[in-house]
Amino acid sequence: MPRNKEIKKVLVIGSGPIVIGQAAEFDYAGTQACEELKKEGIEVVLVNSNPATIMTDKHMADKIYIEPITVKTVQKIIEKEKPDSILPNLGGQTGLNIAMELYESGFLEKQNVRLLGTSPEGIRNAEDRQAFKDMMESINEPCIASKVVENEEDAVEFAKEIGLPVIVRPAYTLGGTGGGIANTIKELREIAESGLRLSRVHQVLIEKCISGWKEIEYEVMRDRKGNCITICNMENVDPVGVHTGDSIVVAPSQTLADKEYQMLRTSAIKIISALKIEGGCNVQFALNPNSFEYAVIEVNPRVSRSSALASKATGYPIAKVSTKIAIRICIR
Repeated sequence: MPRNKEIKKVLVIGSGPIVIGQAAEFDYAGTQACEELKKEGIEVVLVNSNPATIMTDKHMADKIYIEPITVKTVQKIIEKEKPDSILPNLGGQTGLNIAMELYESGFLEKQNVRLLGTSPEGIRNAEDRQAFKDMMESINEPCIASKVVENEEDAVEFAKEIGLPVIVRPAYTLGGTGGGIANTIKELREIAESGLRLSRVHQVLIEKCISGWKEIEYEVMRDRKGNCITICNMENVDPVGVHTGDSIVVAPSQTLADKEYQMLRTSAIKIISALKIEGGCNVQFALNPNSFEYAVIEVNPRVSRSSALASKATGYPIAKVSTKIAIRICIR
């Protein structure tokens, strides 16, 4: 596919400072994005609050803003620099959330700025817990018994219905922030309160706890024409119940039989196609170690922390290819 010549100036949103449970995976991806955009002759504007990363080195972008990554700051940068596009899916959850807030507020349309890569609808269907659940049900992909709630009382009511323990998963947060496993109603109230407060849309998913199942991830790539490949799969050494950011992850998987591998690979491609992801995507599964039963945990409609591992383990430049897909136009 040829490059979209209408794209002349792109704003890249970085991930900000390195935090506990996160290394420099998003700087690794964002740096590749800046390099690829410049190779294509596109002017690059970068915002990242971390001055200690190679990403904010002066040769990485034409304009660099070491500023807090907030909606207000990014709005001012857009008004000043007037980029025609934003690349939001290589700065982790931070970049994705900022871009979606700017889109939903109507600011991007007002400034005539396009979102590159996966469409806002695709991002919403992957990130919004209820929309994601509905999408999985529509394509007959199994999900764990769950319910999206927006207050503590509904969380408690549903937990009593399906039985404790339950997992609390906030919408639009990174690294499981605000979530956790609740073994008692008291714990549930505490975790739900935190999750609702930290969720950008004040929404959490209450999910039946399946601790002890295998946790498997697939790195998948899709272009605008619908071509899909799986880069590799990964297996968390720790089972479901330990967050992936705190677990050792091995690529490729070590304990899956071919039938299990192919079953989950087929599912991952089916899911990324339904969501119409453009670029790199991470699909997480829970697999019953005693049967072929599995469930879709979640999808990251962006380059994830696992993408850095997958890139290094396979030699496939996920962030670079995701960037190239984002600036291409589809010839049908």
